[in-house]
Amino acid sequence: MNNCMILVVEDDTAVRNLIATALEMHEYHHMTATTGNEALLAVSSHNPDIVLLDLGLPDMDGVDVIQKIRTWSNVPILIISARNEDTDKIGALDAGADDYLTKPFSVDELLARLRVTQRRLAATQGMLPSSSQIFTNGDLKIDYVAGCAYIGEEELHLTPLEYKLLCLLAKNVGKVLTHTFITNELWGCSWDNEVASLRVCMATLRKKIEVPGQAQYIQTHVGIGYRMVRV
Repeated sequence: MNNCMILVVEDDTAVRNLIATALEMHEYHHMTATTGNEALLAVSSHNPDIVLLDLGLPDMDGVDVIQKIRTWSNVPILIISARNEDTDKIGALDAGADDYLTKPFSVDELLARLRVTQRRLAATQGMLPSSSQIFTNGDLKIDYVAGCAYIGEEELHLTPLEYKLLCLLAKNVGKVLTHTFITNELWGCSWDNEVASLRVCMATLRKKIEVPGQAQYIQTHVGIGYRMVRV
């Protein structure tokens, strides 16, 4: 039995049953909610490992659910929604979602994205060598065990996706990481529409760690990707 507990937040009975059946077949523990309020209660009381969240809920918008959860929890949130506009996707990711899957979706893709999320969880749960628990670069410090980043003595308020991106760059400091590599690491895929999401995430991350008008820590390699510079 897979020890990962997944909360499925979906008001469409057919879709909810499809996801639940797929999870059961692959031995995931799961629980379900059909409204935003039920989802908030389940996250606060049962502490799931991953949340699968529909945006079109009957009592509140899914983006509002994300924002409320992010006030106290960094649980990975994977959006499953019929909304396929870039603005919807970027809005959800900016609010703190970790991934976005558009309906209709294949069960195989859903399971693949869950596996990617589980690998990221494993990497942040004390499975790093002790010599790599703290990263420093100039005034930037990342405490991998605590899951926190700082500029000087000030803690950075990063979304889970921004934190993952920062850690990915830090663990490859000095190397140019391609768009394809980064999107594969963050979302488990390298589709063109993920590059737009990456640019948005990179822009918000830079606002939090860089001095305005300077690129001290992260350099853009146009048409290729990004590199963290050793300060």
